[in-house]
Amino acid sequence: MAQFTVRDIEEEVKLRLKRRAALHGTSMEAEVRQILRFAVKDEVPLAGPGLGSRIAARFARSGLTEPLPELRGQSPRPADFDA
Repeated sequence: MAQFTVRDIEEEVKLRLKRRAALHGTSMEAEVRQILRFAVKDEVPLAGPGLGSRIAARFARSGLTEPLPELRGQSPRPADFDA
């Protein structure tokens, strides 16, 4: 397991960590580990193409030549099959 040292933590933060650990019946070190696990639990992957880019790449060999429109920020709407 990896180890690292965090320096210059404010005394108030240390006291709050100590109280929180006591409340949960754990050591301060165990409490900090749990906080760190929770903080990065739902971390978004750092790199890689977005969904639209992956879809475009998948269909590039199928003759897709026009760029796909950007849909980010738009509200979902039902499909129109009559057009």
